[in-house]
Amino acid sequence: MFYKRTESGYKNLGEGVEFKALVHGDKTMLCEFRIKAGKGVPDHEHPHEQTGYLVKGKLRLFIRDEAMELKPGDSWCVPGGVPHRAEVLEDSVVIEVFCPPRKEYL
Repeated sequence: MFYKRTESGYKNLGEGVEFKALVHGDKTMLCEFRIKAGKGVPDHEHPHEQTGYLVKGKLRLFIRDEAMELKPGDSWCVPGGVPHRAEVLEDSVVIEVFCPPRKEYL
């Protein structure tokens, strides 16, 4: 599967949060998230392992009881079943891999 960059196809996950599934296979999925400053991702968990890379912006990520302020070039991994959330401090672009793919994102 190939993906050529386009500005279309983003889906709204809530006010100021949009994403696009870029490519996926049987075992992994690559997504791009664009999140506005002041918005965030509420506390949640899912069975998928989630590995991310901050392309642009600044955010504070909470994994269990740990918090880290992240800047472009920083990355993280959230094991499946672990509570996590994010506060977006500047308009941000995030690339994340989910394993296995999140069917609700396809």
